Amino acid sequence: MSEDAPPVEPDDSVLDADDNVPVLEEGMDTIDLADSIEVEVVDPLEEANLRAEKAEKEIAYKDAEIQNVRKRLMAEKAELIQYSGMGLARRMLTVLGDVDRALANLDDDDTSAVAQGLRLLRNKMWHELAADGVVAIEAKEQSFDPAKMEAITTIPASDAFPAGKVVDVLEAGYMYKQRVLTAARVVVASDE
Repeated sequence: MSEDAPPVEPDDSVLDADDNVPVLEEGMDTIDLADSIEVEVVDPLEEANLRAEKAEKEIAYKDAEIQNVRKRLMAEKAELIQYSGMGLARRMLTVLGDVDRALANLDDDDTSAVAQGLRLLRNKMWHELAADGVVAIEAKEQSFDPAKMEAITTIPASDAFPAGKVVDVLEAGYMYKQRVLTAARVVVASDE
């Protein structure tokens, strides 16, 4: 730069807001920032106590959650054990149904060895299933229960068979303890 050239003044548009430094003139009021900012002094012991209380609450919540999960799993395990034989009972009922169909084709007074063997087999199978908790659903002339019965067809209601009553059982239904093993297939009287 030459010495003859006048000094270049910086343009105000080039300066950032941070570059502008306010100039305090005499007689101007100033604000003491230390007076306007309140600094809260936290006792370290009190802060530690608050954090400990919060942690204790979280631990108690997690412990309660673990206990609830444990109780739910124990209940599920007990239910699984209680109803563990349900699948086998369902399969044995199909065999029992086959034996019943074979017996239906025999005369009641048939005393042949085959007839006696089928009756003995049917009685033994039913005894074992009943001992495990299988019971037949009583449906004939009962009110229709859609939880235990399946309506295959309907007939018009009459004096002998009022609406909502089971007229006939087409296929027997069975319960395993408190659960429906197979729904009874029935004919129901209806107004429709």
